[in-house]
Amino acid sequence: MTDATPDPYATPLVFGQRMQILRQRRGMARVVLAGLVGKSPSWLKRVENGQLQNPGLEMILRIAEALRVSDLAELTGRSSMQVDFFTGPGHPRLAAVRDAVNRFPISSDQPAPSAGHIRARLGHAWSDRHSAPNHREVVGALHPGIIGDAQLAVWQAESGAERRATQAALSEVYSLSQFFLAYQPEPALLWRVAERGIVAAQESEDPHTIGVAAWLTAQAHRDSGPSHFDAADAVTVSPLRHLEPLLPDADDDVRAITGALQFEAGYTAARRGDAGAAWRYWDQAEKTAKAPPADYFHPVTSFSHAVMGAHAVTVAVELRSGTESVRQAARAEATAIPSRPRRARHRIEQARGYQLDGQPEAALATLDQAYEAAPETIRYNGYARRIVLEETEAALPDRRRRASELAAKIGLLTA
Repeated sequence: MTDATPDPYATPLVFGQRMQILRQRRGMARVVLAGLVGKSPSWLKRVENGQLQNPGLEMILRIAEALRVSDLAELTGRSSMQVDFFTGPGHPRLAAVRDAVNRFPISSDQPAPSAGHIRARLGHAWSDRHSAPNHREVVGALHPGIIGDAQLAVWQAESGAERRATQAALSEVYSLSQFFLAYQPEPALLWRVAERGIVAAQESEDPHTIGVAAWLTAQAHRDSGPSHFDAADAVTVSPLRHLEPLLPDADDDVRAITGALQFEAGYTAARRGDAGAAWRYWDQAEKTAKAPPADYFHPVTSFSHAVMGAHAVTVAVELRSGTESVRQAARAEATAIPSRPRRARHRIEQARGYQLDGQPEAALATLDQAYEAAPETIRYNGYARRIVLEETEAALPDRRRRASELAAKIGLLTA
């Protein structure tokens, strides 16, 4: 006799039982999941109890998205449906990045570069990432060398001021690492990097560095599911309390990371279904975005006046409002976003809005635009993969063909 939650994969459980176990493991109430997939709680209960037949592929995909199920086989129990949504394929440079993170130099015959030198290299790395369609390839090629140098610089720092400066640079290197590791099949490595980034940021005592590390860690918590939303809020609200009093005399970078954190709080609220809090935080972030010059663009978070339209689309999509998503998508000008990967991410959010609004043709066309902006963004994005797979089963032959062509381009059929 045990009180442990049963393993949904140890015995051949039916779909409804698997869905119930996965929902409970996520800490998600039945009424919440029902709302996310557009069904009533009573319908969901009957599916879980086996009183209704398994839903069709479209609904299975929506349930998988809502539960953040990475592999469809976990939900269906069918190995023939092994499709990873929220974990993309391992990048060819993943092993080298992993080795660089795991290696921790504490001595060297060579003097370490200065914090200023590392920051200059980081500036080039962020610029290259934003301008490249294959941004993971770019970051993966640069990362091993820069992380080793940053770790060594911290070790060789001789004064308190030098140590704080090198810790700030190292924390930003870990931030760059997280952009490479996101949605790859190395969750433990991603968390290790996030935690190291937080520790280095705290050691730096730099408000901007602390904000950046918190911004990325909040995303990691939120993407872990509803049971981690409180942790996401905690890691967002605490640095906001530290940063907001500094705003009257702050530089543009501190204002930007404050605005980025304000939006992250709204993003988590939208995931919860709290529309009032989500839009309230978005309003705060928009006001913060107006303080820097019109052409300002934060290199890590992409926070800017231009990106607020994209953020509005995300809030509407997470609140499952198709009509509002499309309205916000029409207002947001994607071409104003200078970053190719961020522009592609915005296109994916627009596609989610079109899908919610019952416009699958527009969704596929927008995903094509995302692919043109940055193929490596759509290739690793679970929402895009779900929409494409769903449309390969469309009733209309032309739509099936278009979705199948896109599935082949992003590597979904061979992942």
